Amino acid sequence: MTYNYKTHGTCSREIIFDVENGKVKNVQFIGGCNGNLKGIGALVEGMDMDEVIARIEGVKCGMKSTSCPDQLAQALKAAKEG
Repeated sequence: MTYNYKTHGTCSREIIFDVENGKVKNVQFIGGCNGNLKGIGALVEGMDMDEVIARIEGVKCGMKSTSCPDQLAQALKAAKEG
């Protein structure tokens, strides 16, 4: 299933991703630091949703209370909740 998540408090505006059998697939960030965000997408490709959440939830960007990785964790949590 494909999900679209509007980010909050980051340079990226949206995260589009698929979940297949609990695995994260095809992560795309709209906006933000293109190379870094492509790297994050590649690193989490095929990982279990819960593992991704555990690894990146709470990561901060500078003085911000969130980051693009943290927003991905929030997006995955929202997808799990339905």
